[in-house]
Amino acid sequence: MGGVLMKKFMKKNRFFVIAALGLIVLAIVDFSLSIKALEHSYSSLKSMLLVIPPIFVLIGLFDVWVERETMIKLMGENSGAKGMLIAFFVAAFSAGPTIAAFPIAAMMLKKGAKYTNVLFFVMVWSTLKLPIVIFQVSTIGLKLTLIINITMLTVFVLGAIVANKVFTETETKALEEKAQAI
Repeated sequence: MGGVLMKKFMKKNRFFVIAALGLIVLAIVDFSLSIKALEHSYSSLKSMLLVIPPIFVLIGLFDVWVERETMIKLMGENSGAKGMLIAFFVAAFSAGPTIAAFPIAAMMLKKGAKYTNVLFFVMVWSTLKLPIVIFQVSTIGLKLTLIINITMLTVFVLGAIVANKVFTETETKALEEKAQAI
């Protein structure tokens, strides 16, 4: 019985087990380096714990405040360019790391947003947020910033459209069903 539970735990938590074993090996090879790894892990965990609760609050508010019909109207299958424009502005004026975009994207899918718009939203969130663009202008100048960001925006639009064509309807529906389960 104990062996079965241990195997189940190991399978379910394999990443944690591999990381713990790696840390043990690292401690044997270089103890001071393993201490640094633990300190870095603690720092990362602390940072994540500061980011995740506000994300869950935001998702909860989004779920309650935005009606499914509104999301379908603004960003659904028939939203056209308006849906991408809304996705752009929501992502560009967002705050937080890219990992925060994924639960929001899942909620958008759950509420009926078009897959293309959600994919575009995640892409913009990851690179074209206003603070990043302002930093780019201050470090590399307006001209190069415009070239880079217009190129990325073009690639993101085309990438979202191509991805929508590449994914089968079955795959898209499966993703939407996963979002519904949230």
